[in-house]
Amino acid sequence: MTERDPSEAGAGSRPNVVVVLLDDVRTDDLDRPFVDLPHIDRLREEAADFRNGFTVVPLCSPSRAALLTGQYPHNNTIVDNRERGEESHLLVTFPRLLHDAGYRTGFVGKWHMDHDDDTRRPGFDRWVSFEGQGEYFDPPLNVDGERGRADGYITDVLSEHSVDFVEEVSEGEAPFALVVAHKAVHPELDADGYRRFPPAPRDAHLYDGVEVELSPAAEQGAEGKPALARTEPWADPRAAPSETTETVVRDRLEMVSSVDEAVGDLLRALRDAGELEDTLFVLTSDQGFFYGEFGLEHERRLAYEPSIRVPMVVRYPELADGGTRPAGMALNIDVAPTALELAGLDVPAWMEGRSLVPLLRDGERADWREEFLVEYYSDEVFPRTREMGYRAVRTERYKYVRYEELRRMDELYDLERDPHEMRNLLSGQGDAEYRIRRLRERLDERLDDALEASMELPAARSDVLGG
Repeated sequence: MTERDPSEAGAGSRPNVVVVLLDDVRTDDLDRPFVDLPHIDRLREEAADFRNGFTVVPLCSPSRAALLTGQYPHNNTIVDNRERGEESHLLVTFPRLLHDAGYRTGFVGKWHMDHDDDTRRPGFDRWVSFEGQGEYFDPPLNVDGERGRADGYITDVLSEHSVDFVEEVSEGEAPFALVVAHKAVHPELDADGYRRFPPAPRDAHLYDGVEVELSPAAEQGAEGKPALARTEPWADPRAAPSETTETVVRDRLEMVSSVDEAVGDLLRALRDAGELEDTLFVLTSDQGFFYGEFGLEHERRLAYEPSIRVPMVVRYPELADGGTRPAGMALNIDVAPTALELAGLDVPAWMEGRSLVPLLRDGERADWREEFLVEYYSDEVFPRTREMGYRAVRTERYKYVRYEELRRMDELYDLERDPHEMRNLLSGQGDAEYRIRRLRERLDERLDDALEASMELPAARSDVLGG
């Protein structure tokens, strides 16, 4: 890969890259008034905290692959949560490209493709991971090929390995890149088959009794949403009998507390090593989570805002002042090209994301995207989402969802007037003829762009590259 002068991107030298990926954390999880997250709050104060961060695919494995490759699932081939370990060994990720350019690289945490093998993926010098979803307490780990069980809560264990990596590589002269993919706050099944959200013992009952405000959409079922109405009820049958939506919110946010400590430990390690100010630090999530909206519990896969809207916090003081809140739509596929540009590398033509450097440098003055594509493929693992594959266009104001296998079940929302997506304009409510024609045209344009981009797919696969 061709190296450029990194000063062209606004940086004085090749920065370190640290990406912290949360699991199932939606944007407003970090903003609830009772939540105490001092380290994440400080990070947000020192960073560009994007008001409109999104995933282009709200499902675990495809979202993670999209972030690492800068590509949509239709191109990188990771389209669902099934066993795709073989394909994942062929992915050309941005850490792999940084590694080839001289970076020391590490991966710590959840790779997750069904119950795939936990072997090291190409491009990582340090590898700390586990099969599938892993376990919260005394988790099995593969540490650079050595398998065993760690002692303690998994967030704390992953935090220790992350800090160890930073302390080790910061003694060298080469820049480094680290991806930390936390298991928290994904649910875990107990011995009776019920889902649980177990926090670290020190954080249990942290938010007992606090008042939880739910979205107005939590009081609305599938009205106006034909695709949902045909398969009600949508509540997860594995929910514990005593579980309420409010308790789910409290339990999940107690789990975020240990992640907050882990973020604080990582930032402290970077600061103590003298590397923090020369590090691109990104905090985001693979997708959101439903808290009862439209009768949805636990499912993440649909194109509604609670599912696709994720935190996107980018700290790089060389370019962005702390405390800014850019309004531009920042996608998970933008992380890879951002890291490569700041490292002084050419962004491959097959990457579909856009570097966030213009938004970090120029803010609202930057020429930026006005819309983006969201996609999801039918999933046989969860029967309720069978035949629910869709393509959606999300603009600054509107969202149009077209279900690929279901006829006359499209949805259109005016997010300015209806931010909670409670009024489907295609369900006999309002005159949407002009809007739907324009949104359909935009969707067709995005699909044409995707097809054109797929022509570049061979450059994204190492089996084709011969590497």
